[in-house]
Amino acid sequence: MADAGITNVSDTARWVAAYRAQESARPDAIFHDPYAERLAGERGRAIAAGASKRMHRGWSIVARTKLIDDLVLASVAEGCDRVINLAAGLDSRPYRLALPASLTWVEADLPGIIDEKEKILARDTPACRLVRERVDLADPAARAAFIPRAIGPALRALVITEGLLIYLDEKVVNGLARELGARSQVRWWLLDLLSPRTLQNIGKGREFARAPLRFAPANGVSFFEASGWRARDVRTLLRAAAEYRRAPWFLRPFALFPEPDPRKPGRNHWAAVVRLERKRTGAT
Repeated sequence: MADAGITNVSDTARWVAAYRAQESARPDAIFHDPYAERLAGERGRAIAAGASKRMHRGWSIVARTKLIDDLVLASVAEGCDRVINLAAGLDSRPYRLALPASLTWVEADLPGIIDEKEKILARDTPACRLVRERVDLADPAARAAFIPRAIGPALRALVITEGLLIYLDEKVVNGLARELGARSQVRWWLLDLLSPRTLQNIGKGREFARAPLRFAPANGVSFFEASGWRARDVRTLLRAAAEYRRAPWFLRPFALFPEPDPRKPGRNHWAAVVRLERKRTGAT
């Protein structure tokens, strides 16, 4: 393959799938994704193989995957009746997680990646009702039309933006936060978040030359609180990876240090999976 690097944001989905496949092949795997190898394909495997050393076999992506898996299942146990996965990429959770058949799962992404995914998984059956929509989420008009359609009759919806916000401008993220916050049916929002220092460090990797990282608010989770959200769960990737025995050896001692204030990450190296919840949930 002439170019084994990331050429666009959609390539990151293949890259992430490759790391899920590597984890699933381990005898002590912390999750099992039997679809990841197919979804990653030759290109995903090549990107992972050529990744810079700072990625250390994708330990942070593995930890992020496991944390989000667990928080999705926790939300379902708390009454979630619809999951809306924005920029779903090559995610396979509707197929591999133990989800109730009554749950509706909505995936949204660009047409090319949706078409590729449907072709790969054409013979596989999801555990719940799965709906896919082709939409450019960076287009404000398209996004504004999609969100109410995706929510539909839901009473307690969970929105996932795994690996999405870091590629968006702050103004776009703020608009999305307000759009979701204005919908009373959206109970939770699952996202991953970086401190400015971590974004700067990761962004130096050659993987992101053509998919630059943009969003890392200096005020951390406080960024979302002005739009009607509160941080229900904050799990740092390093501490989780240390618990899972996936953190690189030289980073493990740092997992023992007190964690930064998620509202003031400042100059600290900090990355977390966050489950936001509406500040006022009403009777539902």
